Amino acid sequence: MLFNSLDFAIFLPIIFLLYWFVFSKNKQQQNLTILVASYIFYGFWDWRFLFLIFFSSLVDFFIGKKTFELKEASKRIIYLFIRINVI
Repeated sequence: MLFNSLDFAIFLPIIFLLYWFVFSKNKQQQNLTILVASYIFYGFWDWRFLFLIFFSSLVDFFIGKKTFELKEASKRIIYLFIRINVI
């Protein structure tokens, strides 16, 4: 799916409506909507690369959680450096 395709012209308003009007009260559902929409959009391009974006999302999530738990700025910077250079 390309940004200038008819598929995207249909896909974007659906996701927009879901995000702002259906799940407007629940931030967690909004975030999940954007995440799933991103996977669908990426999968339309080439489904074989979905594992890559899924793996990257998991690594980002767990490193983000660990970084949030740390109090020392030097350790946070190390985790950030690891994340930027690993994937």
